[in-house]
Amino acid sequence: MNEKTSTGIEENVAGLLCYLLGWISGLIFFLIEKENQTVRFHAMQSIVTFGGLNIIYILLMVSVIGIPLMPIVGLIGLAAWIILMIKAFQGEKFKFPITGNLAEKWVKDVKL
Repeated sequence: MNEKTSTGIEENVAGLLCYLLGWISGLIFFLIEKENQTVRFHAMQSIVTFGGLNIIYILLMVSVIGIPLMPIVGLIGLAAWIILMIKAFQGEKFKFPITGNLAEKWVKDVKL
């Protein structure tokens, strides 16, 4: 089911846009979308997934031992970004194993 959102954007397009700029677009959509739970889920999953990857990337950057792992984290982030945008645009509520479960729980807990 592809419903309109409180922003007036189709649900699948809004879901894709939640991932477009990583955690930043996720945060924007989480703050502006008040009604559509699917879009709020995608927004929160974007915040948790890409925010977490950014933190890991920064920690690896400041660690000499972690520098060789940075390209791997970058590739994981790129693959996640592409998969999540495609799945959201197809209208699927695709959950990553850890971040998807956290996002689903936190969307229910956080009311704006």
